[in-house]
Amino acid sequence: MDLARGRLRDLSDRLLRLHAVLLERERRAWEARTGSPPASQELFRLLLEDPEFSWLRSISSLIAALDERIDADDAVGDDVVESAYREAYRLLKSGAGGEFQERYLAALQDSPDVVMAHADVSKLLRGARVGE
Repeated sequence: MDLARGRLRDLSDRLLRLHAVLLERERRAWEARTGSPPASQELFRLLLEDPEFSWLRSISSLIAALDERIDADDAVGDDVVESAYREAYRLLKSGAGGEFQERYLAALQDSPDVVMAHADVSKLLRGARVGE
């Protein structure tokens, strides 16, 4: 795997871990509201269709776009990598507002697991000097 594709894979992997932590947090909240845990298929349906999970679709879409680019046959240039890193920064750290930003900030404030996964992505973005 070439260096640029490897950098995209690293970003995708870290975002996927963050997504998993956020999804688990939402699953627990849903379980607290409904009184029963969702089955795997139900959780997938909730992620795709339920308004309470809609804020996670931004990060889901970013991961899907990264993975599509990683798996493509054409070359991955540094400009593609830089653009992907900027998009991750915009989504997670820009303070731009919106539903994702509001819900993400709340998740950061109440979950050490989210903070740790966020720090892992942030370390990668800092290393790439995104947002400076």
